[in-house]
Amino acid sequence: MQLFYHENTQEDNFYLEQEESKHLIKVLRKHAGDKVNFTDGNGCLFSCTILEPNPKKTRIQIDQRHFTPPDDYYIHLAICPTKNVDRMEWMVEKATEIGVHEITFMVSEHSERPHLKMDRLEKKVIAACKQSLKTRFPKLNPIRGMQELVQDKTFDEYQRFIAYVDKENDRHLFEKAETDRAYIILIGPEGDFSDQELQVAFDQHFLPCSLGKSRLRSETAGIAAVHTLQLINNLKPI
Repeated sequence: MQLFYHENTQEDNFYLEQEESKHLIKVLRKHAGDKVNFTDGNGCLFSCTILEPNPKKTRIQIDQRHFTPPDDYYIHLAICPTKNVDRMEWMVEKATEIGVHEITFMVSEHSERPHLKMDRLEKKVIAACKQSLKTRFPKLNPIRGMQELVQDKTFDEYQRFIAYVDKENDRHLFEKAETDRAYIILIGPEGDFSDQELQVAFDQHFLPCSLGKSRLRSETAGIAAVHTLQLINNLKPI
């Protein structure tokens, strides 16, 4: 199955923007009467028919609407961006494919404070969801201070984790996380969190956790955390 994206699907007929129309008609060589699948990124899958193929403005008809309920769990990844923006874009893309629900970018004491282009990251999310056939797009949040984030009362009902490198911190996230919960996990910069930041997180009931014996790059740690939480929830007994 191929999946396409269109934000405004309130009417039974809609027109695609030029970029998506060109891809559908010129690249994939779709014709009038061909069946295609669309999502609005909010959990809906639309079975559609091409009415008027045009590489600049294709007209689509919705035949059926299918709603995908949200997961019983919620993965919120809070991560300090790397100086190399390409690595962050790669992380966002792969975390989306694996199944993250929300990503917040943080500034901590040892952060290198890169400039993130949120519109470019949103395009990466859309492309990754289309690739992995996801009808719910994760939420992307702009940069927040680490200490401000951990004191946000929004997360009082979440299972809260902070991953960092320390030989005493040897209990893996896989051992600590419960199933069917909302989670937030903090991933620090390449210089890791400061002792003061760790203490602030502990004071807010964030649990220390390991992501394995290897020292991981920040973007790799983000991927490992999301994948671990997905495994916990998808391998649970039925």
